[in-house]
Amino acid sequence: MKGYLDRIEDNQFAVILVEEIKKEFIIPKTSLPQGSEVHSYFELTIEDDKITSLKLDEQTTFSEQEKVDNMIAKLRSTSKGSKFKKN
Repeated sequence: MKGYLDRIEDNQFAVILVEEIKKEFIIPKTSLPQGSEVHSYFELTIEDDKITSLKLDEQTTFSEQEKVDNMIAKLRSTSKGSKFKKN
């Protein structure tokens, strides 16, 4: 199952979203695998409504970030600029 590191709260807790089951899990930030950052993807196992294993999925993280970067570049290239005048 895949999970996504949505945010870090109070610099202590990691909020992981699991789209497949439409749930969020809050775990100690110290439980994250080394190299984890906000917007990282994980392969994870859930048992008894708890994350029992968490492995950084670098390939998915990279490909999803690449998609976002491409969308932003596309939006910027079609933008006609601000409608507001600069003073």
